[in-house]
Amino acid sequence: MRIALGLEYDGSAFTGWQTQPDRRAVQDSVERALQAFAGSALSTICAGRTDAGVHASYQVVHIDTTVDRPLEAWVRGVNRFLPRQVGVRWSRYVTDHFHARFSATGRRYDYWILNDPVRSPLAQGRIGWVFRPLNEQTMHVAAQGLLGAHDFTSFRAAACQAASPVRELRQCDVQRFGRLIRVRVEANAFLHHMVRNLVGTLIYVGLGRRPVNWAAQVLAARNRAEAAPTFAAEGLYLTHVQYDAAFDLPPPSDTLPLLT
Repeated sequence: MRIALGLEYDGSAFTGWQTQPDRRAVQDSVERALQAFAGSALSTICAGRTDAGVHASYQVVHIDTTVDRPLEAWVRGVNRFLPRQVGVRWSRYVTDHFHARFSATGRRYDYWILNDPVRSPLAQGRIGWVFRPLNEQTMHVAAQGLLGAHDFTSFRAAACQAASPVRELRQCDVQRFGRLIRVRVEANAFLHHMVRNLVGTLIYVGLGRRPVNWAAQVLAARNRAEAAPTFAAEGLYLTHVQYDAAFDLPPPSDTLPLLT
C-alpha cells in the first residue's frame, strides 16, 4: 500500500533534503526512523528537494510498504525515532496513482526577512536579515511584473538541472508583519535557487538600489548575471504542496515566526 506523510523540519541542522554520503540529510533521518519503526528499509519520494538550511512546514513524501499499522502510528511511531528537528505531522492512505512529486500541481514557499537595524539571536538560522530599511510596498509592486509563465533563466542557479527554465509564477506577494517581511511565492514548480534569487532581486528594489521595473527587466534579460546575488537560505520555508482534491490531503497551517 502507498502512504503519504506530511513532514515539518528545521533545515538548519541538515545538508538539505536529498540523501548524502555523510548521511546528514533530512531524507536520511526520515528513512532511518521509518526503518526503526517498520522493521524494514523504506524509500521516500518527496514533493520538493529543499537545499541545505531550507525549512519546511509542509513537505510531502510517499512510501510503499506491506507493513500494516494504524495511520496514527505512522505519525507518533515514526516521530519516536526522529531527531527533534524533524516531525511527521500527518499520514494518509493514497492510491498507487499518487506520486508526491509528479502529482503535485503547485508549490508554495515563504521567505521571511528580519528587517531590523540589529540582528536577533532568536532568528539565527531561521530568518534572513536585512538591517537597512526595506520598502515592502515597492517590493510587492516589482514582484507583480514577474507573474505568469516565463523563462526564468535570470533567476536560475548555474547548477540547475531542470530541462526547461520556463515556470509559471502564480503568486508573488510581499507583506510586512511588524519587523518581519514575508515574500510568498507560488508556482507550478521552481528552478534551483529560484526563490532565493527572486528575493535577492526584490530586496535590491526595496532598498532603493534599483527602480521598481528593474525586476521585470532582469526577467526579460534571461541572464543570471543581471539579477542580484542569491539571498541566504535560512529564511526559506516550503509551506504548501498542492494536489488534486481527490487525494484528500490536509490543508497547510499558516503560521508566523515568533519574532513578530
